[in-house]
Amino acid sequence: MSTATDFDLRRDAFGRLVLTVDGQQHAGVVPVRAFPVSAAQGPLSLVDADGYELAWVPDLTALDAQRRALIEAALQTREFMPVIRRLLAVSSFATPSTWDVETDRGHTRLVLKGEEDIRRLSATVMLIADAQGVQYLIRDVPDMDRHSRKLLDRFL
Repeated sequence: MSTATDFDLRRDAFGRLVLTVDGQQHAGVVPVRAFPVSAAQGPLSLVDADGYELAWVPDLTALDAQRRALIEAALQTREFMPVIRRLLAVSSFATPSTWDVETDRGHTRLVLKGEEDIRRLSATVMLIADAQGVQYLIRDVPDMDRHSRKLLDRFL
């Protein structure tokens, strides 16, 4: 395994990330955050197609601009987690139910299959999985408006 300073990273003609470490090239590597929710800017791994770690990056900001930009671009395409800002309405307080929500990416409608799809990550942070497998994040429940908290409380 390599650390942040002793590898090269580039894109190939197919747009895949190619990691060169110890003179060996690995095509199709993927960056994976160690703590994607609680420490999104923290450490990450570069893994191969089988999930084996090839390089460890303890601090993304310590990388040069080129490698950092390649990793950040790959993370953006891999990680799609809209942040729920407000709950506008729910179709039912029993599951399955349809939720109309306002996210950091706009208004959307999601289907909550069961109450087990709401996971509390900490006292204030929640992760909600919809029927399509999209993960939605609520960063700070107490900071949400009163109406949103009231709707959310019915499911907890």
